[in-house]
Amino acid sequence: MPWKSETVMDQRIEFVMRARRKEETVSKLCKEYGISRDTGYRWLRRRQEAGSMMGLKEKSRRPRTSPNQTPVGTEDLVVRLRNEKGWGARKLGLLLEQLGEHVSSATIHRILIRRGLISQEPGARKATKRFERSECNQMAQMDFKGEYEIEGGKCYPLSFLDDCSRYLLGLWPLTSTGALGVYESLRSHFRQIGVPESILTDHGTPWYSTTNGHGLTWLSVWLIKQGISIRYSGVGHPQTQGKVERFHRTLKERTRHRRPPTTLEGWQQWAEEFRAEYNNERPHEALGMKTPAEVYNYANLREYQEKPPEWEYTGGQVTRLNTQGKVYYHGRYYFACEALAKERVRVDEIDGHLLVTFRHITIREIDLSSGRSIAVVIPARVRLRSRPNATEFPEGAGGGGATRNLGNFSRATPYVVT
Repeated sequence: MPWKSETVMDQRIEFVMRARRKEETVSKLCKEYGISRDTGYRWLRRRQEAGSMMGLKEKSRRPRTSPNQTPVGTEDLVVRLRNEKGWGARKLGLLLEQLGEHVSSATIHRILIRRGLISQEPGARKATKRFERSECNQMAQMDFKGEYEIEGGKCYPLSFLDDCSRYLLGLWPLTSTGALGVYESLRSHFRQIGVPESILTDHGTPWYSTTNGHGLTWLSVWLIKQGISIRYSGVGHPQTQGKVERFHRTLKERTRHRRPPTTLEGWQQWAEEFRAEYNNERPHEALGMKTPAEVYNYANLREYQEKPPEWEYTGGQVTRLNTQGKVYYHGRYYFACEALAKERVRVDEIDGHLLVTFRHITIREIDLSSGRSIAVVIPARVRLRSRPNATEFPEGAGGGGATRNLGNFSRATPYVVT
């Protein structure tokens, strides 16, 4: 029996749909979903007030007021003294006490950072806690390492790093940052080694799109269909991908030391040499001076599937999007997502709105009267019910090849945008 994954938003949408259809009483539905009747009626009321399923999104819990917030006048005084003296937080604290203002050094330091008067340089403060997956292959970090000039063009090294062990799973010199090269590199790796549970990337164009509200590209759809959870780093926060960013610094320094190759063939040879050195010879402080190869193992890998079975939908009407990513419903086409062209989706009509769902992801809500279409934002919190089935390749992207039998695999996690 296939497993299925469900987000909090999916549960709310399903609850409202069933309540509106009067499949059960609200009391029985609340008991089934494990929520109070007050909560159930609140979701129904929010959907009614908003006139859209977007009313079910989690609202900000940030307080309207903060009684303990430092007064603006005090902050301005801190800024003025800083500009006059150029002192740090501790010295400014003593000066403020003489003026009758009692502000802790930590608060002063935060004010100076918030006002842009000091900056925390990378590496200035040693991290007291490392954030990493506890087991290998629970997450891999992926990114391009800039560009290098070579004869006849440029080289873009693609890095694929295990989050737990820092093991360099792959380093592929590519001639562009396009999706095809990434796809071919990952497919070859997955066939030989297996598929990790999740991948963390930035908002780069090969794996993220700004045109559909979900970041979906044909490459990310292919990864999702392999049961991989796609996680995106915060915009403007490269520290989210701290391990691959730190690896890139090592790669840059080591490449500069031995001088960068001038040809693509030279880069391919250097990538193999560097990967062997990085994994097997170079000790890593975060690993207790062990090498990544001493820590890495094949836990949590799943077998790559060339043509897995179709995703099994339950309920609603199952249909296939056209080549433009539009859904045909009652004699009319509505836009859903261009990255999902020719994919099977489920559609549900409720209160004059059409909900479009791809696998476990509710991707689009369409007003049937106006034709207005909006992306439905899915929160990152999920509840695992089952293991998702992957489906076939994008058209023209498939191919033969033997896969390695990896036996039993741990559960897969769903697609998440963070």
